[in-house]
Amino acid sequence: MSHLTRRAVLAGGASLLAAPAVLAQTAYPAGKVVTIVVPFAAGGTTDLLGRILAERLAARMGGRFIVENRVGAGGNTGAATVARSDPDGYTLTMGTVSSHAINPGVYIKMPYDHIKDFAPISQVASVPNILMVNLDLPAKTVPELIALLKANPGKYSFGSSGAGTSTHMAAELFKVSTGTDMVHVPYRSSGQVTQDLLSGQIQLTFDNITIAWPHVEAGKIRALATATPERLPIAKDLPALSEYIPGYAAASWHGFFAPAKVPKEVVARLSTETQAIMREQAVIDQLKKLGVDPVGSTSEEFTTYIAAETKRWAEVAQKANVKIE
Repeated sequence: MSHLTRRAVLAGGASLLAAPAVLAQTAYPAGKVVTIVVPFAAGGTTDLLGRILAERLAARMGGRFIVENRVGAGGNTGAATVARSDPDGYTLTMGTVSSHAINPGVYIKMPYDHIKDFAPISQVASVPNILMVNLDLPAKTVPELIALLKANPGKYSFGSSGAGTSTHMAAELFKVSTGTDMVHVPYRSSGQVTQDLLSGQIQLTFDNITIAWPHVEAGKIRALATATPERLPIAKDLPALSEYIPGYAAASWHGFFAPAKVPKEVVARLSTETQAIMREQAVIDQLKKLGVDPVGSTSEEFTTYIAAETKRWAEVAQKANVKIE
């Protein structure tokens, strides 16, 4: 065998050896289990969206996509786990406005860098928050609530699903915008907030419409307004807070993230599939019934949005003097 022929054979052999690796990468997830970490409790909006993605990604890409709930520190605990995981594409996370925009401006020490440690895949959805009060609270409109709070500074309390969450900061933005004072009571989940609002342990809260609306429709909780720039199609008779507080907006958004060093082609594939899922009519119909707005943005669009939201909520945290150890 000539030297030239031997080199050709060796080169061909190297190509064959490299082929499985290339195919495995192309065929991601290649039959392996992909874990989507949801940094909030089961049953909430983030959990719902994570499970929809897991089901549809498995159907579209093959393999198994499972959800794992890791609760704590306003989403920081679960997100930090993913930031430190192997960047192989098999550990992903559902991030939110809390974990990837608000927390960096309110926590004195963060366990991760929300920009450098993650690769944004796609913004999945936007979820309106609603201002709700206990039925016994003597305020049936937003102006009445503002007057009541101003007359009784520090007397009434509001609950949230955790310090630094969108429901917490929606109330802080309300306080700053109206010159009112309330006591913050943080919980570990929206379900706990709802129960204490029903019982009167707390007097008001901002919460995702997906959690709140069934209780409002049942007449167990009084909704005063949506935390949105405009009224919602699902609740046309409910005023938007912007009608009383110009420019007020405090929606909760949810997005899909990978660790920063995950191969770009894997992030691109996940982004393409996620965008397609959020355009599926069955998914749109399911989410619209809950008041959730599907988004499905590109990685680049999501990156730009995160930067703008980080700046906005940092300014709110500074004005409200919100700092968490």
